[in-house]
Amino acid sequence: MERDAPPINFNCMVTENFSAMAQNNYARPNEVLTALLGLTVPPIAISFLESPPDDLPRPGGTMPAPTPDGRTGAVAAGCVFWMMATERAFTTVAADHGNCNVGSFTHGFKSLAEAAKGADVAALLETRWVTPEAVGQIASVSRKPGAIAYGPLATTTIDPDVVFLRVNGKQVMLLHEACPDLRFEGKPQCHIVALAKEKGDLAVSTGCMLSRVRTGMSSNEMTFAVPGHRLGELIAQLKAARAANVQVAAYAAADAKRFTSPG
Repeated sequence: MERDAPPINFNCMVTENFSAMAQNNYARPNEVLTALLGLTVPPIAISFLESPPDDLPRPGGTMPAPTPDGRTGAVAAGCVFWMMATERAFTTVAADHGNCNVGSFTHGFKSLAEAAKGADVAALLETRWVTPEAVGQIASVSRKPGAIAYGPLATTTIDPDVVFLRVNGKQVMLLHEACPDLRFEGKPQCHIVALAKEKGDLAVSTGCMLSRVRTGMSSNEMTFAVPGHRLGELIAQLKAARAANVQVAAYAAADAKRFTSPG
């Protein structure tokens, strides 16, 4: 069920937001972002690092036996880490993402040529789920990371390269009103992370079947990625868009009272 944003002093919080982020403290930005959009799923922070930090654990679990083409990993695909990161912080390395060649490519762990050798990519091409021409247009992280850290935005102690949200249609509406330059993307869902990190874009993905099956993400959800350095800008623009929408909603509700239900 959709939750309305609770009453909150947005003027105070948006001002506080900028100083909080400067101190590596994202609790208040998380609070105001959640309130402005009425989020029901906590925002997560994604950080690309030179090496795994000493104070963060690995995802845990036992990797299954490799497939004939050598694929295995901590999870079925890197997008599964988005679900885990709403509850706890952890760090991943290339091997943790290794079961999905698409995600390994978009996140910079593999080149396109390396990823294309995988049986999973071959299956996607065989079904025409993606064409060879489209593969060349998929965004990817340009520099191979030593690790990628995930965790709730509210508690992260590492500046995020990307802040990642799971959103519904109404929330996407507000994001688009706040940011007319918002990019709308489809498959693969994970490449909006690369678009945010590499190009500085704000991007929504309608999702992809590959990711939806692996993550169990709700059919009503889409995903949104914002570069970490643009989070303050996004919050300020959302504040203005929400204020306008509150006034429009009041007008529409009042105007609708002139009409009675038939019968």
